[in-house]
Amino acid sequence: MAGKLDIQQGVVELQHGSGGRATATLLQELFLPAFANPILAAGNDQATLPQFQNRLAITTDSHVIYPLFFPGGNIGSLAVHGTINDLAVGGARPKHLAANFILEEGFPLADLQRIVNHMAEAAIDAGVTVVTGDTKVVERGKGDGVYITTTGVGILDSDTILGADRIRAGDAILVNGTLGDHGIAVMAARPDSGLVTELQSDSQSLHRLTAAMLQACPSIHCMRDPTRGGLAAALNELAHQARVGMRIEESHLPVTAEVRAACELLGFDPVNIANEGKLIAFCSQQHAPALLAAIREHPQGKEAAIIGTVVEDPSCKVSMRTRFGGTRLLEWKWGDPLPRIC
Repeated sequence: MAGKLDIQQGVVELQHGSGGRATATLLQELFLPAFANPILAAGNDQATLPQFQNRLAITTDSHVIYPLFFPGGNIGSLAVHGTINDLAVGGARPKHLAANFILEEGFPLADLQRIVNHMAEAAIDAGVTVVTGDTKVVERGKGDGVYITTTGVGILDSDTILGADRIRAGDAILVNGTLGDHGIAVMAARPDSGLVTELQSDSQSLHRLTAAMLQACPSIHCMRDPTRGGLAAALNELAHQARVGMRIEESHLPVTAEVRAACELLGFDPVNIANEGKLIAFCSQQHAPALLAAIREHPQGKEAAIIGTVVEDPSCKVSMRTRFGGTRLLEWKWGDPLPRIC
């Protein structure tokens, strides 16, 4: 085995991705202690998981955020939260993660350890285990420090089926809290942004909230996390999948004064800004008050709101009634107004 890592002063070197002794040292001294669990400790090229009798859900995601560290989190915790939330909005209980790291030569090992440790803390807090993974190193200047790809496996404990195809005209549309916090917090952390704000990213795992929601209202039709492209992109995508229209009330949207001010300064709209700890839910109008109450009782939903209604519309338009009484279409942007946000 190669010599011990100098984590405080050392950097990622090309040989750390070679598959030889340097790779083994990096794994043994930095990754494996953080993610320690019996499945990972087996040291196989695959994770042999226990048999599950219920349906399984699986998702995969890549994380390329800039900067890597931001108020309220970093790329490591974000990788866990984002993957778990993709499972959670499908009604699944997350169980295991696989994690792949693309590292750039010269990246400080101390920063890598911070990322890995925060990732491990987020996984422990969520009750999931990182059971397998891979590490590659690219030459200096051909990466951006760290990219992380994660795959998540979860269990569906009930017969509930969620999906865009279950959305119906007349459904109420709910969100669990303020919009745009993540995108603006990350944007403000960029050295050239010119923004000064106390905002923290809303990055968090939502599976405990979704479990409480499904218990209170088993007839939820669909849930979705509005990450890249924000609320507008998520609603437009769902409207086209469900072949319906949607009408939103601007006065009902929960948006902090800081996010609103930053968007006005930068020429953005809060509905287009990314979130990492928010979800959209659809249910019948009959069950909407009970679902809203259940969300608000949870720590991750105190500022939840009913923001609109699903309507019949073969053109699948998403519109918003403004605070001034007019109506405008919610634009589905061609690209992301804030790239490299998750």
